[in-house]
Amino acid sequence: MKIVAWMLIRMIATRYLAILLGISFFVLSLEILANAKDIQALQPGSGVIILKYMALRAPSILANFNSISMLLAMLLSLTELSYRNELVALWATGLSPARLTILLLPLAFVAGGLQFILSDTAIPAATPQLRDWGIGDYGSEKLKVGEKDPIWMRAGSDILRAGSANAESTELDDVIIFRRDDKGLLREQIYAKSATLAADRWTLNNVLVYYRDNLTPSRLETLVYSGAMKPAQAGARSGAPEEMSLVDLSYFIENGGFGIRPIWVYQTWQHKRVSLFFSSLLMISLCIPLAMNFRRGGGLGVLFAIGVGLGFLFFIVDGISLSMGELGFVAPWLAAWLPLLAFGSAAVVMTLRTESV
Repeated sequence: MKIVAWMLIRMIATRYLAILLGISFFVLSLEILANAKDIQALQPGSGVIILKYMALRAPSILANFNSISMLLAMLLSLTELSYRNELVALWATGLSPARLTILLLPLAFVAGGLQFILSDTAIPAATPQLRDWGIGDYGSEKLKVGEKDPIWMRAGSDILRAGSANAESTELDDVIIFRRDDKGLLREQIYAKSATLAADRWTLNNVLVYYRDNLTPSRLETLVYSGAMKPAQAGARSGAPEEMSLVDLSYFIENGGFGIRPIWVYQTWQHKRVSLFFSSLLMISLCIPLAMNFRRGGGLGVLFAIGVGLGFLFFIVDGISLSMGELGFVAPWLAAWLPLLAFGSAAVVMTLRTESV
């Protein structure tokens, strides 16, 4: 069985890598052609900038097409085996769909590990530079505050936003403090031209304070603010959870999202980051029992169509569920795990039915 398992893993892995790299290179090439003018403007006359842009964009594109590549690789491999009547030989040796799924677990875990590394390490590392360049989709997201994105901080229930800071984060410019009551409602809004940290206390300069209930604003030369501010980490300042690592997501959750987005948005993506590890295993689990109905080489087009249809249906349901989690309509863990659990249960039922045939 070890020889059979190795042959199947090699067969599927070859197609998986070919499809993943092929689709990603094609999409990346189209993106470079569409944004070639903006990319070249970063370093006029240099071709190195294109390679650098490709390297930074590749992790995101690879992560997007990882699961669908595994689905297509499984369907192509099973279709080829069925066409040659080799599936019949595999079943005749006692290799049931459940055992075949278990044999392919190493491949599923490698693909899931690749998905996790890309999403949790490579994408967060590349995002700050892409946002700074502001090319393509990042152009509409780039915030024009000085030369960098704004810095968000939290002190208890208060939220602070600064336009810029020095390297040690002890001097801030263009400061806004949103002071909230115990219920999270805004009670004061403090504007300061600058702020300086000394002995764990912030001194605000050129201050303007607005109060709720339309009270008269106060204008002060200086104001001492003693809140222990915790800054949003570099690379996560935009508050875009899909481009954060698990460490960044946990940090934002602990600090209530710094007032950028509701806390459940980050909780949903925290669960989603973990659930993505099992997406390749789901694709394998769906395809193997499905191929049982086409073991003698007939109706291969139907097999491929049903497999692709199931895969795309999963991605549609997954997107809808994720959106509902971000909007707070369902619990974060349910939004992230429901599609995987639902289609995983369908794969188990299909496998059990083929086992009893």
